[in-house]
Amino acid sequence: MEENLLNQNQDIQTVDIEESIKTSYLDYSMSVIVGRALPDARDGLKPVHRRILYAMNNLGVGSRSPYMKSARIVGDVIGKYHPHGDTAVYDALVRMAQKFSMRYPAVDGQGNFGSIDGDGAAAMRYTEARMTNLTEEILRDIEKDTVDFIPNYDDRETEPDVLPSRVPNLLLNGSSGIAVGMATNIPPHSLDELIDGLLLVLENKNATLEEVMEYIKGPDFPTGGIIFGKKGIIEAYRTGRGRVKLRAKTHIEKKPNKDVIVVDELPYQTNKARLIEQIAELVKEKQIEGISEVRDESDKDGIRVVIELKRDAMSDIVLNNLFKSTTMESTFGVIMLAINNKEPKVFNLIELLKLFLNHRKTVIIRRTIFDLEKARARAHILEGLKIALDNIDEVIELIKNSADTPSAREGLVAKFGLSELQANAILDMRLSKLTGLEREKLEAELAELMAEIARLDEILKSETLLEKLIKDELLEIKNKFKVPRITEIVDDYDDIDIEDLIPNENMVVTITHRGYIKRVPSKQYEKQKRGGKGKVAVTTYDDDFIESFFTSNTHDTLMFVTDRGQLYWLKVYKIPEGSRTAKGKAVVNLIQLQPDEKIKAIIPTTDFAQSKSLAFFTKNGIVKRTNLSEFKNIRSIGVRAISLDENDELVTALIVEGEEEPINLIGELGVETEINEIEAIEAQIDEENSNDGDKNGERTESDDSEKMLFIVTKKGMCLKFKLSKVRQMGRTARGVTGIKFKEAGDEVVGAAVIENNAQEVLSVSQKGIGKRTTADEYRLTNRGGKGVICMKLTNRTGDLIGVVMVDEEQDLMALTSSGKMIRVDMQSIRKAGRNTSGVIVVNVDGDDVVSIAKCPKAEEDGGEADEETLENLE
Repeated sequence: MEENLLNQNQDIQTVDIEESIKTSYLDYSMSVIVGRALPDARDGLKPVHRRILYAMNNLGVGSRSPYMKSARIVGDVIGKYHPHGDTAVYDALVRMAQKFSMRYPAVDGQGNFGSIDGDGAAAMRYTEARMTNLTEEILRDIEKDTVDFIPNYDDRETEPDVLPSRVPNLLLNGSSGIAVGMATNIPPHSLDELIDGLLLVLENKNATLEEVMEYIKGPDFPTGGIIFGKKGIIEAYRTGRGRVKLRAKTHIEKKPNKDVIVVDELPYQTNKARLIEQIAELVKEKQIEGISEVRDESDKDGIRVVIELKRDAMSDIVLNNLFKSTTMESTFGVIMLAINNKEPKVFNLIELLKLFLNHRKTVIIRRTIFDLEKARARAHILEGLKIALDNIDEVIELIKNSADTPSAREGLVAKFGLSELQANAILDMRLSKLTGLEREKLEAELAELMAEIARLDEILKSETLLEKLIKDELLEIKNKFKVPRITEIVDDYDDIDIEDLIPNENMVVTITHRGYIKRVPSKQYEKQKRGGKGKVAVTTYDDDFIESFFTSNTHDTLMFVTDRGQLYWLKVYKIPEGSRTAKGKAVVNLIQLQPDEKIKAIIPTTDFAQSKSLAFFTKNGIVKRTNLSEFKNIRSIGVRAISLDENDELVTALIVEGEEEPINLIGELGVETEINEIEAIEAQIDEENSNDGDKNGERTESDDSEKMLFIVTKKGMCLKFKLSKVRQMGRTARGVTGIKFKEAGDEVVGAAVIENNAQEVLSVSQKGIGKRTTADEYRLTNRGGKGVICMKLTNRTGDLIGVVMVDEEQDLMALTSSGKMIRVDMQSIRKAGRNTSGVIVVNVDGDDVVSIAKCPKAEEDGGEADEETLENLE
């Protein structure tokens, strides 16, 4: 007993369940992706469709043959090639026969194959089918070893791995399917346009998308309709992904006292019956006004949905509401995903055209080799027969004197130098071949064969002849199946540069701690006296507050710099406009922020000139400058703007005027210099330029001709140094030391650019205390110092929250954590020395000031503070 248990235990294997599930799921995924859900990029067919057409070809159900019961075809497919159930096969066969689903149906169906109203097809025992003329072109030459054959599911049959298709079926009829983790949705196209595009690519291997689109205008859907706008088409053809807006085609009929909207064509894959129900429901619920009746007058000649309007209804308004609220307007999401070399990939238009042309080259080469071998084999036989006819008396004598057939064969081979094949052909030759007429036919056939062999040889040797053959066959298909485009393509407002329609307007853009952004016309915030309590700028939740704001023009480009050193772009007019109290829209819906990534600086710019640079400031005192032109190539996923140390984050970023050539250490040291060596050199430069500017309290020589950078910290310290002390660096560089901290826990909270020492710096603290101080009062030091006092901080002031440069043409805006915004004339704020606290700028009422910024001046409009309260506060 124990021995048996021991033997059983030895048969037990330990399996890692996680690894086993992973392997099994990957196997399943690839099976679905390659074996069921996605089409092949060459013939445009999924396995089920390929197997149906191949089975029909083997059954001899061609376009000129009688129809065959669908059940017979389905049974052959599931029995030999596709063991996934008759429903899956029959549904695929039905779709290939539906004229409203396929631009060029692959199956000619007889019986009820469903309707555009969503009616299902009759059972397979009631319907019949056969191939269409076009399908025969997809299967042509399959018997000539043009494609590889693979074993079927039980190794009893073989099936083609791909069909030799003469037509670009993937783009012609399109395809849709959902696999595991991926999906495809390829729209159908016009055959004429596709072939013209293929011919262009065949003649010009470097043809651009713009050149190809001169011929391939866009998708051509079997239900017609209107493609509204070309931007989605261009994007889909360029990248393989895009969104195409479709609209129903309509016309207006005039009747006494009222108009009638008639729908003639529907967007692709729109259910007509469901659309009519949808319109009726919207009319019943009074969501669409002006419609008195909706009825379906469609017949075998086409679609006709009649929408009768009320007496005073305007047809254009009703029609626009219908487009907005119903499936009369829909979006076709293009994903040109297909299988190539057993791997799924998203292709652009030109790649798919080239893949088809390469497939045709392969097919024609294999067909030519097949025909060549067959012609050579036949010529070999004919040459033997010719030798026999030339020596007919000797051949007959040899055969008569032979004991049996093998002896006769050996005699012919030995005497005339024939092969066994030739000898067998002579022995099988009938006496009628000895006539003069038959002899002439034999010689003519041999001459034709030799000419054909020479032609086929030439094709295999010449790329030019091969491409000419592809071109001739494509033109033959085009002339044979010429059908005009059905879907109309019209311009959309999206194709117009939207900036031309956006007025130039000053905006206040606010962003909250929870990431909600909006823009409000700056004129909605009237100026108040110093100490005013302000107006509510945004309605926030209890756990949310406004973190930052700025003013800009609607046409400006916004650069969003995050705490992780990433930079994103957005046009101001693309930010939703809202009222003063509106919450706004989540910024993650406008730019592709990563989880927990926070925006630290939003910088408006009108251009990306070489004469400008971006200065970055981090919490740990690092400063870096990069030429603005390095950020001109806008990417939806953003770019790295600065490399940050561990536990460091970006505080702010500013645009600095003034052109300077960046230092390229890699260019100077050579590409073979190790990265860590370059970093060591940068550290050395940093150390040399970081001599403590506060040592012995000495100031460096002041020069008003050069801009200066001004950094302030939470504990009220500041440092002013020349812009040239921070050399321009590449986009992904770390930067250099800007300021060192005097006490633990301090960090950078703001920065500014000083044009000259006559300018004034406005500092504001957490409790709303602020002051104006002349820049000259802050001594100029070297970069890397510990700085001097910027504002004297007390419990009454709280920590320093930021600085701005005073501008007579601008007001100050301050925001509190509860969402209040106050606008103050900068000139009304008292000037004070460097080592002072200042006066009350904002009456915070127990809140904290979280951000300050400058904005264009506004007209005086009330809002004076209570003088007695103000005096008590001071």
